[in-house]
Formats: sequence, C-alpha cells, structure tokens
Amino acid sequence: MAASSSGLSTQLHFKLTRLLISPVHSTVYGLQLRKKKRRTLVNRVEASRISCCCSDSVVPIRRTGGASKSSEKIDEKTSHRVRAKAIPALPFASSQSRFVSKQEKFSPRCTPRSSGPQSRDTPPKRDTGIANEKDWGISLLNENVNESGTNEDGSTWYRESGEDLGENGYRCRWTRMGGRSHDGTSEWKETWWEKSDWSGYKELGVEKSGRNSEGDSWWETWQEVLHQDEWSNLARIERSAQKQAKSGTENAGWYEKWWEKYDAKGWTEKGAHKYGRLNEQSWWEKWGEHYDGRGSVLKWTDKWAETELGTKWGDKWEEKFFAGIGSRQGETWHVSPSGERWSRTWGEEHFGNGKVHKYGKSTTGESWDIVVDEETYYEAEPHYGWADVVGDSSQLLSIKPRERPPGVFPNLDFGSSPPSLPDDDDSDLPPPSSD
Repeated sequence: MAASSSGLSTQLHFKLTRLLISPVHSTVYGLQLRKKKRRTLVNRVEASRISCCCSDSVVPIRRTGGASKSSEKIDEKTSHRVRAKAIPALPFASSQSRFVSKQEKFSPRCTPRSSGPQSRDTPPKRDTGIANEKDWGISLLNENVNESGTNEDGSTWYRESGEDLGENGYRCRWTRMGGRSHDGTSEWKETWWEKSDWSGYKELGVEKSGRNSEGDSWWETWQEVLHQDEWSNLARIERSAQKQAKSGTENAGWYEKWWEKYDAKGWTEKGAHKYGRLNEQSWWEKWGEHYDGRGSVLKWTDKWAETELGTKWGDKWEEKFFAGIGSRQGETWHVSPSGERWSRTWGEEHFGNGKVHKYGKSTTGESWDIVVDEETYYEAEPHYGWADVVGDSSQLLSIKPRERPPGVFPNLDFGSSPPSLPDDDDSDLPPPSSD
C-alpha cells in the first residue's frame, strides 16, 4: 500500500463492476463454503474495482482471492436472483504528476536535504485490509528539518520534521511532507510519526491525503499501537486503518475502516466497516470476529445495498461456538421498489455429538426442520494471532522511549490518550465520522 515511484507516470482509473446480488442463501447447509466465505470475505455485493493503468501494463490493485468468481459461481446456482444493470467504467482518473522535476522522479522516499520529496498523487487501494508496517516503509528523519522548494515546472514541495515532548515521558517524532502543482489543482500530503511514553505505550502511524486536477480526492491513515491493557495488565497490540476516495466527476466514492486487536493470551478481535456508492447505487458491509483465547468464538457479517429506485437487498449471518457446541443463523432478503419483501431465514444448532439441527423458512412458503449427522467445523483460533502480529511489529517494538530519570515513575492513566500530532491547517480531507 505504500506509494511507489510508479505513481509518477501512472494514470488511475476507478472501475466499479456490476453489482451481483442473490436473494437466496444457497449454501445454508454448506459449512465448508461458509468457512471459505469467512476467510475470503466473499462479497455478494460486488464493490468497486480499482485498476492502475500504466503505460506498459495494467496492474489490478484489488486483492484477487477469487471472491468475485466464487460469488458468481454460487449465484448461478440459485433459483432467485436480482442482477443489477451493468455499470460502465467510472472515469475517476488521476492525472500524471505535474509537480515533480525530472531529477526527482526516481528519488527514494527520504531524499537528501538538497532535493525535494517525490510526488505521491496516488489514491489508496480499496478492500485491502490493514497493511503490515514493513509495507508502509516508515523512515523518520533523525534531525529537525524545515525546508521547501520549487521545481522546474513551477510545482512546489515542502518537508518538515521534529520532536514533541510532554508529560510522563511522552515523545512524538514526526516527519511531514507534501507538494502542490503550479496551478494548485493537484496536491498531496503525508505525515509519519512514532510516539512513546514511560508507561510502555508505543505508536507508529501514517496519514496521507491528496487530490488531482480532475477533483478526485483521497485520505487514509494507518496506526499500530502497543500498550498495557487496563483490566488484564497484559500487553496488547492494536492495528487500525481508515481509507476513503471520492470522485470529482461522478457521485461515486468509497470508505473503509478496519481494526485488529490482540493480547498476549490469545484474545483477538477483528472487524471492518465498508461503504461505497456509484451514482444511484450504494452498498455497505460490516463484519466482526472475536476470539476469547479460551476456545469461544463469535463471528458475524452484515451486507446490504440499495438503489435510488427503492430496490434493497442484503445478507447476514452469525455464528457462536465453544468446544464444538454452538449455533449458526442468518437471513437473506430483498425489497422491491413497490415495498414487496422477500426473505429466507435459516439456522443450525450444533450439539457437539455429531448431531446438527437445521431449520429455516422463507416468505414464499418453503420451510425445513431436520436433524442430521454432520461433523461440526469452526475455527477456534484466529489464523493470524498474537505471535504473528508480534513478528510483524518489529519497528513498533523497537521504538525507544525517553530516558527516565532515577526515582521517577510513570503516571499510568489509561483513560486518556497521548497528545496528538499538531493539526495540519492545510488539510481539506478530515476523516469521516465512524458508525
């Protein structure tokens, strides 16, 4: 997800594919299929696809886990389906970089002080989750810098870095950089930081924003935090990301919020909220996973979409398990512009002895209520847990706090957060409000 030098000669096209939604939960009996659904987050509501169209090749940006193909394959088998009208490609293009000199086009992220930072007018990638710190390539300057300049084409750039100190040993090292085209129609900004204090709190983060001459705008932030849990006193690592992009020529855009939380005894929480819009169509998705570290698991998904004509449809499910005993339940539904509603609800009770009670019904009159012999499968532990996140957080863990004077102890106040970075008055892309 880190910006690269290829963004200098890149023209971006946002293409939103058709929405393919089935009002029938065709896999209410398929535990193995739902297992795959949980891992790959198959979207029945197909969201936008973003492609990076370079001069030599076309590189798809969206994750290619086979979700789209498997979703179509499943829906072809259903007896009821709603297929929305195919959507043409969205002209959501970013112009080639106009505010970087030829000498700077291939400069590294942290260039020598004698030259300006390279342009990064690249929107974030969609539907990619939370990147690892190594993918962000955070490299803070070790000295205070405040410099700016003008390129040959009239574009301007700036780079700043510093260190903020506060109570309880708080320290924030930060680097901020950005640039603007000669006519002011395109600009980009980036801020990287690391924070620490004497309580053991450590934080690594990035914030990026930008806009191009077509009016397309984007904003994203990523954070990784190490702290001590208030109740269990265990070490905890939390990662989060927010991303959004908006078209300047269409009523189109998307927003995502992701979070992951881990502690040293296996407690894990993961989730995401997503939203997208293309002219008259909108879609949402929320999902969550919770592992208590002792074998109890809760997972859920809720997806829905609607059009301005009044058509609405969605799908949701939830499962709770412990030691082979648990339940699954869900609903698929559809509402027509006239208000006519169709729905199918289903459920499963797993008794832990090889017996499974399956039941369900729909508004068309179908129903079932049976007990079958079936092996129960569920994931009692996250596929990515505490050991994994510790191994991928070497830069966070290596943050060195200020030296503590003898006899001085930290004032542990878990109810408040360390001071934030100074506000960037030039920011025109504030983060959207959370749900």
